[in-house]
Amino acid sequence: MRGPHNIWRLVRTGATLERTGAMNVVLDAFEAPRALRILARTLGRPFMWLGYRGDPAMPPATRALTALGPAYIKFGQVLSTRPDVVGRELADQLRVLQDKLPPFARTEAMAEVERALGLPVGQAFAEFSEPIAAASIAQVHRAQLADSGQDVAVKVLRPGIERAFRKDIDAFYFAARVIELLAPAARRLRPMQVIEHFDGVVQGELDLRLESSAASEYAANTKDDEGFGLPPVLWNLSARRVMTLGWVEGVPLGDNDALDAAGHDRRELSERVLKLFLMHALRDGFFHADMHQGNLKVAPNGDIVAYDFGIMGHIDEYTRRVYAEILFGFIRRDYKRVAEVHFEAGYVPADRDVDEFARALRAVGEPIFGMDATRISMGRLLSYLFEVTERFGMETRTELILLQRTMVVVEGVARSLDPHMNIWEAARPVVEDYIRQSIGPRAIASDLMKTARVLARFGPRLPGLVESALIAQSNPPARAARSSRWTLLWPALAGAAAGAFLVLALEMLA
Repeated sequence: MRGPHNIWRLVRTGATLERTGAMNVVLDAFEAPRALRILARTLGRPFMWLGYRGDPAMPPATRALTALGPAYIKFGQVLSTRPDVVGRELADQLRVLQDKLPPFARTEAMAEVERALGLPVGQAFAEFSEPIAAASIAQVHRAQLADSGQDVAVKVLRPGIERAFRKDIDAFYFAARVIELLAPAARRLRPMQVIEHFDGVVQGELDLRLESSAASEYAANTKDDEGFGLPPVLWNLSARRVMTLGWVEGVPLGDNDALDAAGHDRRELSERVLKLFLMHALRDGFFHADMHQGNLKVAPNGDIVAYDFGIMGHIDEYTRRVYAEILFGFIRRDYKRVAEVHFEAGYVPADRDVDEFARALRAVGEPIFGMDATRISMGRLLSYLFEVTERFGMETRTELILLQRTMVVVEGVARSLDPHMNIWEAARPVVEDYIRQSIGPRAIASDLMKTARVLARFGPRLPGLVESALIAQSNPPARAARSSRWTLLWPALAGAAAGAFLVLALEMLA
């Protein structure tokens, strides 16, 4: 029975896009072909009266999505991290999308807390305020623990939000299938994958246990980072629909007058916020992907405090090393090495010319280095880099797109604190330190040790694998299988030998 609902929801979406003036903006951003434009107009123009009016003070796209409700607001925010899909201009508009809706009643929030925690609100909290912040998925209340008097922040999901999101996401999947059917050229934007990515993000935010887990992992990674802190998760007062964190007093990072009045050094804060982000991305591969001023405070002791962990970025260790080498190559203006890294990582097809690619990268880097220090942008560099690599056949990598968009936001935060900061000078020590730690003799030794540990677990099976391979070697009909076995076996034997040699060497040194 979802079909009629999906069609009706798309009709109302089209009508709202027409009524708010956003239809052309969206169609142009997606480079919609004629067939899709005709369908969109059919779903929108005749039924314009069914569309929502929205806030006329907002730009058309943000006005339409805000009017359509929570799922569309969140979808717009996720699309703001995908300029490869919607284009840079629309992505920039969506990045400032206001994630604010009217709050629901305090009594409803208290009832949700009681259902989630299985105990009366008064037994857990001595005080429970009116909502102090309301977003598309949840709202936040300030409270005081009944037993200790500690101030806390309690995040509560909107009643019925899961069902509402499920309806709209079903409609999004339906729309993606229609787009793929009517506009084959749009398949390069992979609409189904975009919706699947959005679905995954939303499912994570609709289970506050996952956000609590992300906050806990983030805190464990960053516990020794000087000048940085996170509010602790109170696990005994957190559940799927409720999350309780310690309350942190502080000045919003976007309030320069208040920062100055409190005696904080904005120039130092500017460099620190950038370095912290790069450290978390490179060192840990786990970073806050929504690091705007609204999610950052400066505590009385000067620590930068982050909160709201609904959107976190993940980068595997191999990709981090590639990213660091690319950044380091640009910092040194070694474009040939940057090109080689792309080929070694398999990002650019091997049949392309590495020297030609290096020249294209030089065209990206040199204009940026020719700028005044206050205009140099690492986010802009990565944006230009993606444009060049796309021309050379590199496929979109979602994790790097998210990293680049977060880099743009963090740069904006840093520059709002100190418009004259030099992004490269601030980033250089972090990138160089990561390079020393992850690329070179020490990293090779670490990798071999990890390989030896893995092979040690499979050690009892190696003799059998060797025997099977030798038997297959003497059996002519099994030539293809024999080749495949040796292809798999030789790296394992080589790794085992290297690992054993390393262990032996370390024991001799000990």
